[in-house]
Amino acid sequence: MLRYRVLSAIVMLPLTIGVLMLGGWWYLAAIGLVLTLAAWEFVGLMRKGDHSPWLAGTLALVWISLIDLERPSWELFTPGLTVVLLASLSLTLAGGLYLGWVGANFLRLRGLDNGLYWSVIAFGSTWLADSGAYFIGRAWGRHKLASKLSPGKTWEGIIGGLVVGALSTTLLAALFGLGVWHGFTLGVLIATLSPIGDLGVSMIKRQVGAKDSSKLIPGHGGFFDRIDSLLISVTIGTYYVLWIVQRGDF
Repeated sequence: MLRYRVLSAIVMLPLTIGVLMLGGWWYLAAIGLVLTLAAWEFVGLMRKGDHSPWLAGTLALVWISLIDLERPSWELFTPGLTVVLLASLSLTLAGGLYLGWVGANFLRLRGLDNGLYWSVIAFGSTWLADSGAYFIGRAWGRHKLASKLSPGKTWEGIIGGLVVGALSTTLLAALFGLGVWHGFTLGVLIATLSPIGDLGVSMIKRQVGAKDSSKLIPGHGGFFDRIDSLLISVTIGTYYVLWIVQRGDF
């Protein structure tokens, strides 16, 4: 399993960095594809639990959210949300808004001043903290964090991930000239809060009796599994930059 995780990471990492650097429509298309696949996986998980979210409505909300951010003058979000609301059930809204509205922060963060660097920090902090938590948890983990939701997670791993995430983000911020205190603070926030996304998806999977959201990524499960923490991280990054960095409060 570890070998597959490493091989998948080797393939995905340069692709992610590549589309981040390209930005624009390339980045929109890549994020749209990932969120589309995650939405498909979300609907599949819900159907395993005998729920019936509307796939087309969920996908529509994802793309309406993304396009509305890129082309606000089109004013798509309000009428699009209204149509889906009238034609669907609450789970469709939950999946569509979670992956669409929250997922649009991938684009929001990339579109800010120094957005490429802040995005690299958000992605890098999440991945490095997750890797630190994984390896430290395997080596020294003794105390379970949430055994019913995610049996593999331990408090030792969480603390290790926090340290790795904070240090790595501080180094990245210093490398990009964004300020070490901003890097350290953002790293602590992301390493502390991003596991909530993973635990939330784990709760959904446990309720429907699934180990992974799909088998699309060898060793990693599905795209919904891979972006659960990133959704939290890019949201934290977006509002940290908007509220703290750009206002000069810190």
